[in-house]
Amino acid sequence: MVITAGIDIGSTATKAVIFDGTIRSTAIIPTGWNPKEAGRSVFLEALDNAGLQERDVGTVVGTGYGRVSLSFSEKKVTEITCHAKGARFLFPQTRTVIDIGGQDSKVIAITEDGTVADFIMNDKCAAGTGRFLQVMTGILDISLAELGRMASGSKPVSINSMCTVFAESEIIGLLAQEVPKEAIAAGIVQTIANKMISLTSRVSCLDEITFSGGVANNPEICAILSTAFGAKFNIAHQPQLVGALGAAIIGFEKQY
Repeated sequence: MVITAGIDIGSTATKAVIFDGTIRSTAIIPTGWNPKEAGRSVFLEALDNAGLQERDVGTVVGTGYGRVSLSFSEKKVTEITCHAKGARFLFPQTRTVIDIGGQDSKVIAITEDGTVADFIMNDKCAAGTGRFLQVMTGILDISLAELGRMASGSKPVSINSMCTVFAESEIIGLLAQEVPKEAIAAGIVQTIANKMISLTSRVSCLDEITFSGGVANNPEICAILSTAFGAKFNIAHQPQLVGALGAAIIGFEKQY
């Protein structure tokens, strides 16, 4: 039996998938300050979850910003390719992947045969990323789950700046004016939607759309973004694993 592992070292979380034609096991841990150690730890945890030893794995493929630190991986592949591969495995008709990660966000256009046609990344600032949401929820003193619930069904107040620093000042001002947190929460999510819509306008996006990344775990935020896009989103059971899954599949295909 061919068994492979995909390890995705992101800025916030490190993920692993053990794959044998199906998803055998998974693991997710915080990346912390040491991506090399996180990559090793998540691999061992995923192996333990599968009841396997290192010698049972034929190929390890690394992806994510920290993939260079994976000294034990046989292959390293960009997250663009891995997200496309993972999304197509989960949702075979996927033509666009929208991924909101901790420090960047990306839109990937996929051809009919599953290859990457085009992509764009927002990695120059925190706007439209998980980090942006983390800062905003910190100001409101709420969790990400609470942000989604508060934003759902609320009329968004306008937040003019997509820059995290300026948006932070703007929200502090809105709180001082006693603007309801629900309206601010809706405005924050709308700001994320506006940023992603801006990104998608620069690549050729088609239905179906698969939404990946940790933010996709929040159903209320997903619903608001889906409405803003005017399209239904495919969302995996564990959307933050899409990149690691794609890496494992690439390793699996390499074995054949």
